[in-house]
Amino acid sequence: MATDKQPLPEVVSSEQWKAALDQLLVKEKELTRARDALNAERRKLPMVKVAKHYTLQGENGAVSLLDLFEGRRQLIVYHFMFAPDWNAGCDGCSWLVDAMTHPAHLHARDTSLVMVSRAPREKLVQYRSRMGWTAPVPWYSSYESDFNVDFGATTDNGERHGASVFIRDGDDIYRTYYTGARGVEYLGTLWTYLDLTPFGRQETWEDSPEGWPQTEPYVWSRRHDEYDV
Repeated sequence: MATDKQPLPEVVSSEQWKAALDQLLVKEKELTRARDALNAERRKLPMVKVAKHYTLQGENGAVSLLDLFEGRRQLIVYHFMFAPDWNAGCDGCSWLVDAMTHPAHLHARDTSLVMVSRAPREKLVQYRSRMGWTAPVPWYSSYESDFNVDFGATTDNGERHGASVFIRDGDDIYRTYYTGARGVEYLGTLWTYLDLTPFGRQETWEDSPEGWPQTEPYVWSRRHDEYDV
């Protein structure tokens, strides 16, 4: 009979396994607390005003950066790598979109999530159909716009993936955060997207500036078709 020669972890007793697990859980808890502290520091970052006007192309035609908020206070833009002359979107970016959460939960925290790529709108529509993406995360084209260049998503070396976070005060828009490279590996769940924003998860346990919107943990969450937003 054939056997699997792949290396495996050491086999130990239940007591030895539990002792090793307990040691690891201590380190995991330390990492969780360190990430909580880092998220708190992110919420206190300064911000820069976006003074330039941008025109993007969406499902219903031309839109502005302000339109991408859809009336909400916060906006997360995922810079999806898709150059105008490419026949398909970035495979790594596609992995991330496969894992995107239903946006209703973000909307309940006054936050919009969208994708922006430099490829023409028709290419985005075709690729979305090919990938079978049905989750309602809007995808906008920045073709013939300076948007990608100004926000670091298109450089002299080509396209770059990343996530930009914005907040608005009335019609004034401010950029509060950006991450790229392996920083986007952290994304995937509702919590990790909210952690990028100035308001965070908006729960009372968080170390946030005075006056930030907050509720008790979990009391606000619903099934995605039960929110009144």
